Amino acid sequence: MTTTGTQVNPVLRTPPASPAAAAAYFSASLAFHADVSDVASALATAAADGTDPGFVVIDSRSTASWDQGHVPGAVHLPTALIPEQAEQLLDKAVPVVTYCWGPGCNGATRAALALAELGFQVKEMLGGFEYWAREGFAYETWEGPAQRAADPLTAPVDAEDCGC
Repeated sequence: MTTTGTQVNPVLRTPPASPAAAAAYFSASLAFHADVSDVASALATAAADGTDPGFVVIDSRSTASWDQGHVPGAVHLPTALIPEQAEQLLDKAVPVVTYCWGPGCNGATRAALALAELGFQVKEMLGGFEYWAREGFAYETWEGPAQRAADPLTAPVDAEDCGC
């Protein structure tokens, strides 16, 4: 039942979208976003096969942030430098996946917008560098490679796939 007495509960105060509207929204969302696990899996598969993953990863943070830790193989392109450097560093035929610190930061969104305005195909990596590290994926720092154990609140600790 959706009501408590005569009051609608907070979840259903605004009714869900129709199935067709929901399908359109979630399909569009997947066209704009990739999650950390999918990016890591695609990069690992390409590395193991000696192939190209079909996209390039862009770290849109500052140099200090990059030095602190970044996705291996990512290109460092701070958002402020995208207008002047993107076309020299990137191929418009290759999709771009942007990331920044994490879910509390919209830097990857701003970078994705800047790249899209220049004509690049772009997705944003949900979770950013925070979830890359929290899910236990290897990363690079100014001192060299690093890796943390997976956080059991963000990733399965005894399986390679969360089943999503």
